[in-house]
Amino acid sequence: MVDYDWLGPMMFVGALVFLGCGYPVAFSLGGVAILFAIIGAALGSFDPIFLSAMPQRIFGIMANGTLLAIPFFIFLGSMLERSGIAEQLLETMGIILGHLRGGLALAVILVGTMLAATTGVVAATVVAMGLISLPIMLRYGYSKELASGVIVASGTLGQIIPPSVVLIVLADQLGVSVGDLFIGSLLPGLMMAGSFALYVLIIAWLKPDLAPALPAEVRNIGGQELRRRIVQVMLPPLVLILLVLGSIFFGIASPTEAGAVGSIGAIALAHFNQRLNWKALWEVCDATLRITSMVMLILLGSTAFSLVFRGLEGDRFMFDLLANLPGGQIGFLAISMITIFILGFFIDFFEIAFIVLPLFKPVAEALNLDLIWYGVIVGANLQTSFLTPPFGFALFYLRGVAPASLTTGQIYRGAVPFIGLQVLVLLLIIIFPALINWLPSLSVQ
Repeated sequence: MVDYDWLGPMMFVGALVFLGCGYPVAFSLGGVAILFAIIGAALGSFDPIFLSAMPQRIFGIMANGTLLAIPFFIFLGSMLERSGIAEQLLETMGIILGHLRGGLALAVILVGTMLAATTGVVAATVVAMGLISLPIMLRYGYSKELASGVIVASGTLGQIIPPSVVLIVLADQLGVSVGDLFIGSLLPGLMMAGSFALYVLIIAWLKPDLAPALPAEVRNIGGQELRRRIVQVMLPPLVLILLVLGSIFFGIASPTEAGAVGSIGAIALAHFNQRLNWKALWEVCDATLRITSMVMLILLGSTAFSLVFRGLEGDRFMFDLLANLPGGQIGFLAISMITIFILGFFIDFFEIAFIVLPLFKPVAEALNLDLIWYGVIVGANLQTSFLTPPFGFALFYLRGVAPASLTTGQIYRGAVPFIGLQVLVLLLIIIFPALINWLPSLSVQ
């Protein structure tokens, strides 16, 4: 009997070829599934009865309450993007921290952290920070490399700091609680933000000309005006963070319910900022519908892909290959992290989550890895690849809104130190799992 075990792995090659040619992800996955189902049936290695499970899988996706959180958080991020909150936060933080060397860069990191904890949308954060803070930082003498590096690094915090759409998708694919994954990723996310801030302070101390303090006439405003800004600009997003993350952490609401509350809070903030109108609401709903529809179509394509892949016994082939790597858990972690990091250069996290994670999950379970811990390190790894030249998506977002005087090479060089800091934090949370597991253990108790 002829052995056709190679058909399963070849499905991935076919999918990557179609993706490299620019075809939409959902149609690439679905098309490859149909193509290999026909080839496998013709060769006698695929039983078409596997496709009878497709309708049940589709209805299972439609009934999945975890995925309902995705449109809520996308709506939340889109609404806050149009509310002007990032611009006002940066102005206020810049005034408060402007007397410090590197104070404006610290303001960008703090605002990026707050936006990540309220929206979880990387593209919106990087674009907003690039449009608002980059011209100001360059105007007051900041190094172009440092300014661009701070913006792209703080913008990618939305990948790991909850509520992150990345974490919702990872939780669904790994079959773990979204709330536990949110809580477990909180400390690593804050560690990354803290390492960025510490780096800026050290650079500003060693090389003051790279990150000067703001001129006195810019940062000096009346005490009453500063108090008004703090109350009106800084408190509302903090309350929103408390409503969203606090309700999840204390078990008051599920992530989906917290996303709904956050969406209402975002509408209220837009109203108070006088940015709420029918045009803005239409644009936010349109963006939410488009992104959510894309995710669901990718899910349908990946479901067809996984069914055919299993019918060709590709899952058994990949399990045997990954589970028998030299080094056991360490070998599997090294290969899976390197694979995800490299794929992050070329394809978005949705494709990685829906194509690669279903292969890694059974191996991680067989090796007795904690899936909450594994999900967080996968998210941190994806964040690092999101920032790494030459294909880091965050770099492209900034390049699209940066002035011509800032070269692509300067953006790349500015990102390198922050990539090193992210890798350092990633290694720490791999070596010390308690950094991830401690907070979820408190929430369970």
